[in-house]
Amino acid sequence: MTTATTALSGRAARSAGTPAPERAGAVSRDEREADVIVVGAGPAGSAAAYHLAVLGLDVLLLERSRLGRDKVCGDGLTPSAVRELVRMGVDTSSWQRNEGLRVVGGGHRLHFPWPEQPSFPSYGLARRRCDLDEDLARHAQRAGARLLTGVTVTAPVSSGGGQVTGVEARPSRSVAQPAIEGPTTFTAPLVIDAGGVSARVATAVGRTKDGGRPLGVAVRAYFRSPRAQDTWMESQLELWDGPPGSSSLLPGYGWIWSVGDGLVNVGLGSVASSASAAASRSIDYRAVFAAWMRNVPASWELTADNQVGRLASAALPMAFNRRPHYERGLMLLGDAGGMVSPFNGEGIAQALLSGRLAAEAAAQGAARSTTAGREQALAQYPRALAAEMGGYYTLGRVFVSLIEHPEVMRLCTRYGLPRKRLMRVVTKLLSDGWERRGGDGVDRLIQLLTRMVPSA
Repeated sequence: MTTATTALSGRAARSAGTPAPERAGAVSRDEREADVIVVGAGPAGSAAAYHLAVLGLDVLLLERSRLGRDKVCGDGLTPSAVRELVRMGVDTSSWQRNEGLRVVGGGHRLHFPWPEQPSFPSYGLARRRCDLDEDLARHAQRAGARLLTGVTVTAPVSSGGGQVTGVEARPSRSVAQPAIEGPTTFTAPLVIDAGGVSARVATAVGRTKDGGRPLGVAVRAYFRSPRAQDTWMESQLELWDGPPGSSSLLPGYGWIWSVGDGLVNVGLGSVASSASAAASRSIDYRAVFAAWMRNVPASWELTADNQVGRLASAALPMAFNRRPHYERGLMLLGDAGGMVSPFNGEGIAQALLSGRLAAEAAAQGAARSTTAGREQALAQYPRALAAEMGGYYTLGRVFVSLIEHPEVMRLCTRYGLPRKRLMRVVTKLLSDGWERRGGDGVDRLIQLLTRMVPSA
């Protein structure tokens, strides 16, 4: 028996490795208690639940919606995200693969294949979020996590000293058969908020957003298109409201890539160096998207008739804009902790990584015999995040402060893209695909840069 397992209750030891079926109805007192409660079954929450279950902890995964709900996302998985999926043993054999990044802008069209590296595979993936989230939640459930859907968490439960010891929940009105019948209290010595940008549990205990951190906005839609045969992730650095070069530039940058089944994800994004800078922009992104779609090549067939589903938008919380990531029994993961990359707007890789790091710290905490020892172990989680992303996000904040100015972005696009050595560095930064130890000259340069700046 492992050290971590000996620290578990009899309930946890009985349930470890045994998937609990979803069902509507009341849950018993025993089922309302766990070693860890995870709020939100997105990539961050499901990754945490999977790793926690594998490490022998009894974990409750609470999701307010039904699985398979559509969510706003670019759906792109860089090699850094693929690495985490491989660690989880997720079967991705049927998912859409891509071989690299195509960058279009300033009259240039460049291809950057994903390199084969010790820590990262030489391919990326794409998976619609409605499918990805369900895949990961079911994967966590098969590992032993107790998944309850249709459960809306309404408030944290705290002790007199402010220690979070559980959550209050009610059945979700939008779900036909919620897993609980009425208001329910779930208790655990550790609660993880993986509830996305709203981060209701974190907000309730006073962990507000840092308005000085970068904030992104994205809109996206799905289309049936011949571009679904493309094996590259394409980034459009310039969006035009007419023929390129003879019309006006639209704000933001665009993307298009295949997500399989004959569909492409098409979107545009914009980023500001702070929340106030974002608020000062009066941009109708839906109108910008429509103008871009009117002027893309007709051969792409991105027409209203070929659009599948809604045009949707979302905010992208970046560069650790909500902290602390652990304090008094509450951890923050993924978007709840503001972990979207300011370099490229990616959040899935960071969400998966945060889930793994949180689970490792939680398992160490569960094995400690004193409260002080447990808190020391749990405090390793924010330190691990800072080591992985801190300096990188500081560089990202500098990057955003430059490219948010259109004239600077235009100069970078026109004169930076042709310089292949420079673009090798930029591509590794944009994809978060740089080796943290060893690697080639580019990796070592980025390692040096991230050590030279303070952690985000």
